Amino acid sequence: MAAQPKHRQAIVQAAAALFRRRGYAATGLNDIVARSRAPKGSLYHYFPQGKAQIGEAAIRFAGDLVRRTLEQIAAETPDTPALVREYVRRLAGWMEQSGWRDGCPITTVLLETAAEDEALRQGGLEAFAAWEAVIAGKLRADGVAPPEADRLAGVAIGLLQGSLIRARLHRAPSPILEAGDQLAALFGKTDASPAP
Repeated sequence: MAAQPKHRQAIVQAAAALFRRRGYAATGLNDIVARSRAPKGSLYHYFPQGKAQIGEAAIRFAGDLVRRTLEQIAAETPDTPALVREYVRRLAGWMEQSGWRDGCPITTVLLETAAEDEALRQGGLEAFAAWEAVIAGKLRADGVAPPEADRLAGVAIGLLQGSLIRARLHRAPSPILEAGDQLAALFGKTDASPAP
């Protein structure tokens, strides 16, 4: 009898949660099975290539979740500074709610694996590119030229990822909120008009 499709999603979500909290290397397949409550056979059925294949699926799952969140906020906010402020407010809340134990499941996996696993590296590149595309799109809507919007969006993602690490270290929301304030100020100063 074939494993039920629901087990695949449970495995991916469990892996993303564990990677976010523990990291990739410290998370074993038995941990993923236990947290997902899926039969161990389902893990091997859906992910015959093992942990790396689960890691890639977790990166894509988490990346899509963040992209959808950014798109929702972008649709609800008037400009890029407002988008950033709302997103960092949510990030700070999620981190605080976790007791400063959670981080970004994509970053934790990539820090450990990007040099050795091309599929994981590619999944991370695509996830970050999707996040940057949302921010760059909002910047372009604010009148920023496309190349500059793309550059600024990349800077934003880098700063936000670093702020998550600092928030865990300080066990405080201030690094995330300060990063958001700096980005909002930067984005508020972008001038869509050509230089004189």
